[in-house]
Amino acid sequence: MTLLPGNGDPYRFGTLAFYASIGRAFVAMCAVVPVLFLIEGLDVWLGAGFDSAAGIIPQRIDGLDGVFFSPLLHHGFDHLYSNSIPLILLGTFVLAAGARRFLWSTLVIVLVSGLGVWFTGSSNTIVVGASGVIFGYLGILLTRGIFERSWWNFAVFLLVGLLYGGQLVGVLPTDERISWQGHLFGLLGGIVAAIIFRRRSDLDGPYRSESPMTMP
Repeated sequence: MTLLPGNGDPYRFGTLAFYASIGRAFVAMCAVVPVLFLIEGLDVWLGAGFDSAAGIIPQRIDGLDGVFFSPLLHHGFDHLYSNSIPLILLGTFVLAAGARRFLWSTLVIVLVSGLGVWFTGSSNTIVVGASGVIFGYLGILLTRGIFERSWWNFAVFLLVGLLYGGQLVGVLPTDERISWQGHLFGLLGGIVAAIIFRRRSDLDGPYRSESPMTMP
């Protein structure tokens, strides 16, 4: 089915469907963050040592499973607080473009960011946190703004750049306590995901046929 311009087009900025899709995505992302707080709370309360058990330990086979689990873990609540707002903000706009694109893009980001850390990180460290995913979403918005000529995606990228400009230097080697590799490879993963799962406007007409983000 090809969507026509107007209030029924969830990909055209300013339409009712567009704002409805953004709203549903925002609610979904707000539901993700409490899960992360629950995991961190259980780790602190039980003293379970989730970070060492399921974080990425670079260049060690027993730390490879952290590629998938590390985005769910954080080094304390301060670390989680700092990631929560950008995760909700960026995740909302990425998710609004379609749940299927969001899930596959997130998987690509997790793999590229996690494997990048595992191959290039220091073997005496344990890396956890959703920062790689956040930088990946940033890469998606930037790339969509360019490849899909989506000015509102690019506008969100610029807005986040203004709000969190200081954190963008996290893609460069700075504080040894910060995994710049995760940030850099997360950003690259987002760019790759945006290209792989870009809208096929040249094949599907001016609007792609994938359904927008929906909730039951």
